[in-house]
Amino acid sequence: MGVSAPKSVMASGGKFAYPNDASETPDTLQTVYEYDGFNMLWEHATGIDGGNYGTTEGIAFIGNNATLVVNRGGWRVIPENETVDGVRKGKVEEVSLVKPNGSALDLHAVNFIEAVTANDPKLLKCAIQTGSVAAINAQMGISLTKQARKYIGTQQAISLRMQKLIN
Repeated sequence: MGVSAPKSVMASGGKFAYPNDASETPDTLQTVYEYDGFNMLWEHATGIDGGNYGTTEGIAFIGNNATLVVNRGGWRVIPENETVDGVRKGKVEEVSLVKPNGSALDLHAVNFIEAVTANDPKLLKCAIQTGSVAAINAQMGISLTKQARKYIGTQQAISLRMQKLIN
């Protein structure tokens, strides 16, 4: 979507499914990221098979014409409906689940190791900066859940707060 830091972030969650295990990451989390012109929603719930859109985790890009649902298992497009001449139909064509070829996580890790081994960042299929944005945004939701707060401010101010979290 061509953005990095959101304008605001809200998160709610905690360790509800397995409260006594050793993990620090919330097992249940809902995070709303507000950007100029759109919002992004992240949800996951460990130990619950029937999450939103039939997935246990992922990102939903909800638009006026459709919703794009993405996670490690693939992506799909769910159209919004409208009534035309008394008939309900999708505003856009539905796209059933498109699964990745192989494990996206494994393919990414192999590519990263190849680039590091060759000492050539041009081999990376995903720039380090892109990965940084994704990691920082994910950390915002986890951090907010632990702090029970909301980040509001300029994109630069939020970026500075997040840099302090990861350093």
